[in-house]
Amino acid sequence: MAVSNVYAVILAGGSGSRLWPLSRELHPKQLMKIEGDYTLFQSAFIRLVNCVDDKNILSITNVKLESQVKAQLKEMQEKFCRKSSYRVITEPECRNTAPAIALAIKYIEMLQQDKNIKEDPIIVAVPSDNLITDNEKYCKAVSAGIELAKENYIVTFGVRPDRPDTGLGYIRAKNNRKIKSIVPEGLKVESFVEKPDLETAEEFVESDKYFWNSGMFVFKASVMMAELKKYEMDIYNIMKFAEISSQTPTIPYQDFKDMPDISIDYAVMEHTKKLAMIPLDCEWRDVGSWEAIYEISEKDDNGNYIMGNVLDLDSEDSMVYSTSKLITTIGLKDTVVVETEDAVLVCDRHRSQDVKKIVNHLKERNDSTQYTHKTVYRPWGYYQVLNEGKGFLTKCIYVNPGAKLSVQLHHHRSEHWVVVEGKALVLKGEDYFELNCGDSIDLAVEEKHSLQNPYEEPLKILEVQQGDILDENDIVRFEDMYGRV
Repeated sequence: MAVSNVYAVILAGGSGSRLWPLSRELHPKQLMKIEGDYTLFQSAFIRLVNCVDDKNILSITNVKLESQVKAQLKEMQEKFCRKSSYRVITEPECRNTAPAIALAIKYIEMLQQDKNIKEDPIIVAVPSDNLITDNEKYCKAVSAGIELAKENYIVTFGVRPDRPDTGLGYIRAKNNRKIKSIVPEGLKVESFVEKPDLETAEEFVESDKYFWNSGMFVFKASVMMAELKKYEMDIYNIMKFAEISSQTPTIPYQDFKDMPDISIDYAVMEHTKKLAMIPLDCEWRDVGSWEAIYEISEKDDNGNYIMGNVLDLDSEDSMVYSTSKLITTIGLKDTVVVETEDAVLVCDRHRSQDVKKIVNHLKERNDSTQYTHKTVYRPWGYYQVLNEGKGFLTKCIYVNPGAKLSVQLHHHRSEHWVVVEGKALVLKGEDYFELNCGDSIDLAVEEKHSLQNPYEEPLKILEVQQGDILDENDIVRFEDMYGRV
């Protein structure tokens, strides 16, 4: 469907807090491989390529995740043999889906103007964290949604529930003659119900009028902006006067800082009279909780999903997930256990939605385990925090072959690097140094430097930081091959 005025936007800025401790604010679930060879974000992109011209697929995320999103899109660029990079729109801060969609609309309108395309753009907005296995039916549903959007409907997609789920929103829909004359399977939306209690969810499953809210939408840009003007004036006004161009796919912080933190469901969908729904019958799964992960995973004869280094005796209907340490369990029932290198979650499987409450408590305590792993992934590789204390921090840094860290300096810390595996090419000031295994180098406070691995073998170095502020925000970049300057 290579139509010039049809665009797709992948919403990739969420924190994935309900899958803590595996998912963190700086490495959320959409950037992880839950099932198969691709991350959830990449899978969303691959599905859309069958529905929309791939050069019209845009991703929107927050500035903290921008480099990871771009790195994953680079793999998509290679997969689909594209010469130019896929576009990423960035938000200065997370502000939920309504501001993200408004920003995407504004940017797409700028692109249309540059191309001198007069048609009102039609936009397919999708989450980046769903699991869908039938891409053919998915594209058929998207095509039906586009047909309704052409007639000025805002289209949502509903999934027939197969179990009561209190972590999902629901849509009540009914037949409508006008909608069915355009798309036979289309329905009129009567109402949204946000995350009901268990008893209500059970009633919804028994009824034929309710669907899970997939979080997917299709609409004309002008129609959505008109509804935002009617129901969420603050977003409309901020976006109307924001300084955005097609050459700079972001919005200045000063324009964005007063943006309401509100979902598109609350901002528009619960109020608009233009809402239609397409049933989505494509083996859709929301992987927004450990209960959902358990449901889609292969289980043993006792109903357990076991992953990693686990020794279990006599447990039933439980999930035990180890990333590194040995976990031993005895006689568990309906329990979730998830281990990472710096945190362990143990909860009733049916209360896994409450993990978000734990993350909120960690935020209140300024606990870094809600924010990042001790292993932090970057476009060039990753690093692991080994130890830290007053005035010092040690890391092990892994740099992929052909990769390069940005040219940078730090105002508050010095660094000492020791090569423990492979070879490194180091920029120190204006000079380059080739370091072999066992070699070391010192980098002073405010000394410009860079680390790269132009060789065929992986590079591993030990880094010792010293200073009064040891923070990833203390990085001033001058050059960066991943566009983070």
